[in-house]
Amino acid sequence: MKLKTVVLVFFSLAIFNCKAQSEKVKSFSFKKGEIMDVMLLTTAPDSDAKFETYKKTAFPLAFEYSYQPQQGFKISKLTLGTGLPVSLIFGKWESKMKREGFLANISKRVPNFHQQRRDIFPYFYLTYYEMPSDINFSVNTEKYNVATSFWEEDSEKFDKFSSKWEGDIKKAGGNIVLQLNNGDSPTGYNYNPDQFYIIQWDNQSAFEAYAKQHTMSSYEGLKNVHQFTIN
Repeated sequence: MKLKTVVLVFFSLAIFNCKAQSEKVKSFSFKKGEIMDVMLLTTAPDSDAKFETYKKTAFPLAFEYSYQPQQGFKISKLTLGTGLPVSLIFGKWESKMKREGFLANISKRVPNFHQQRRDIFPYFYLTYYEMPSDINFSVNTEKYNVATSFWEEDSEKFDKFSSKWEGDIKKAGGNIVLQLNNGDSPTGYNYNPDQFYIIQWDNQSAFEAYAKQHTMSSYEGLKNVHQFTIN
């Protein structure tokens, strides 16, 4: 498949329609040392023409630096915190050197790159993670899936909190599909929580029963928490 076709298919489905493919189970595979992008974004209305320019200028360099588009999700509901993007998109790079090489060189090749992004995506946050080992995970969109980000206030207290939180999730029937830490965010796109999770629940009622027992006061020892549902 030609590069232009790959770019068109991915962004038409993953960003603008947020469907990313029709299958009910979306699976991901990363090898040790590869980079996983986690992008939270909202697309501006009437930005199709600007996006055409963005595709022609920015994405050839991204592919030169090994970028591989991945599937994404629509964000449907904010459950904790503030700020509601409309899409959660994953990306893949061969290595941290390649990922950061793109960041170091994109403005040299495309001087208005960041302005283009701001014009197309009024909400765009990015965290990228180097995989410490091979990782494979799947998200079943027929289940109820919740993404949660934590920022710690005190490291010792946070370790105790996160251990208890994970235990409570499992006891309540939640399944930890993905857990990430030690990420990086480029200047201007900072999100970078200390822990990022995707938790899968059998249904919305199961999650809401858990959430009723763990209200916002349960998170007061943290610097911040951001949680939303994806499908």
